[in-house]
Amino acid sequence: MTFEEYVLSRGPALVRLARLLVSDDHRAEDLVQDVLAKAYPKWSRISRIDHPDRYLRRMLVNARNSWLRRRVNHEVAVSDVVDRARADDVGGAAAERDAMWRLVAGLPPRQRAVLVLRFYEDLDDVAIAEILGCSTVTVRTHAMRALSSLRDRVGDAGWPAAQSVAHRGCPT
Repeated sequence: MTFEEYVLSRGPALVRLARLLVSDDHRAEDLVQDVLAKAYPKWSRISRIDHPDRYLRRMLVNARNSWLRRRVNHEVAVSDVVDRARADDVGGAAAERDAMWRLVAGLPPRQRAVLVLRFYEDLDDVAIAEILGCSTVTVRTHAMRALSSLRDRVGDAGWPAAQSVAHRGCPT
């Protein structure tokens, strides 16, 4: 597969992953562009490995981590949304999903990366550990702590769907 074919087929998925990792559409597109620019000169080598997707996901997570380490790039927290959707509102489910992703965005970077890779990208612990450069035990620990934190926050918010979300173990 040529680099152009790969970008056409998998580029949108990389952008979606980056959006979930950084919670900023423009920064996500910049991160993907940076990663693809770094991957292009090495593409002949990258395309020969078993899982080029995994390699590029790892590059993306590492690029996000490097970006977060720079002092000028820390996200500024915004005030909590006080207005909640009513139960009969047709946009209620979308509003709850958006609110849940805001909670996920508030998690520490490694925990957020584990949840996004597990529940959004549907990767197993071994693949996540490979992407993040840690052990599978560390992946499970980050997932457990992130889900516990989300359960606490969802329960504290008093959402109508809090019980089902908290017990499903899935952020969406």
